[in-house]
Amino acid sequence: MLQLERGISMASRLLSKKEKPVRLGSSRSWGSYLRENYDLYLFLLPAIAVVIVFAYVPMYGVQLAFRNFSARAGIVGSPWVGWDNFTRFFNSPFAWQIIRNTLHLSIISLIVGFPIPIILALLLNSVPSVKFRKTVQSVTYAPNFISVVVLSGMVLLFLSPSNGIVNMLLGQLGIEPINFMAQPQMFANIWLWSGIWASMGFSSIIYFAVLSTISDELHEAAIIDGASKFQRVLHIDIPGILPTTTILLILAFGSLVGVGFERVFLLQNDINLSTSEVISTYVYRMGLLRNDIGFATAIGLMNSAINAVLLIAVNWIVRKVSDYSLF
Repeated sequence: MLQLERGISMASRLLSKKEKPVRLGSSRSWGSYLRENYDLYLFLLPAIAVVIVFAYVPMYGVQLAFRNFSARAGIVGSPWVGWDNFTRFFNSPFAWQIIRNTLHLSIISLIVGFPIPIILALLLNSVPSVKFRKTVQSVTYAPNFISVVVLSGMVLLFLSPSNGIVNMLLGQLGIEPINFMAQPQMFANIWLWSGIWASMGFSSIIYFAVLSTISDELHEAAIIDGASKFQRVLHIDIPGILPTTTILLILAFGSLVGVGFERVFLLQNDINLSTSEVISTYVYRMGLLRNDIGFATAIGLMNSAINAVLLIAVNWIVRKVSDYSLF
């Protein structure tokens, strides 16, 4: 009962404080405001601590990108080499191939993978049968809860040239077995569609949530006016999810050069390395396998800087051409 009374008291205080917004430049001091609302900021302390410890403190190690790191000498004691690690990467014979592979996977993932959860959400939202909708949602959500390692193993098993289900079906059609993972030109499609299969259901959740907030009165008025189901999707549902879609698209551009490491690495082999080696896997090889920490840090820093620039640039462009932006 005591906890319940405290919860009710805190809720009433939160509601009363919402009626008193603080405005910059007012005579009311920040100190008095913090004293009155200290309990609200106490809730933020764990999140602030996590961000500081895991996001800001590690920034001290960024200087490794400009040093020839030695574990014995430590970060500060390692010799300063300036931009040598960056120039070494761009002078490498593999640099442009790695960048090309990274951009290729990122762009096809954005072009093909980004719209599919939206299409899935719009289609299922238009289905009148609730039972069918829930069944499809459950089936499409399930792969998201499978480990990336297990999922990649399933893909390799399905595509196995000896006993994979895909080659069994091809054999029934009179087609010789294909070693898909030994075909470098097929890697991008295998990586793309396995990722879409794994994530499209879970990625569509946010669009379902937004579609559920659209007023039924809009659809009822459109039906009275004689609008078809497609017209209602086109003129009601799509405009309704447009602000959310825009924000998620900006965030997607912010990670355009950051192709995920796990699935690429697990589907990678020596034969398809020419099309599967991306920045994240190259950083892993150079940093952990070859112990070239400074060089790997320089590549990772370059990757993060490009993503940050893309995020800011795309957000600026979207803010200029529409009413929606991330900041």
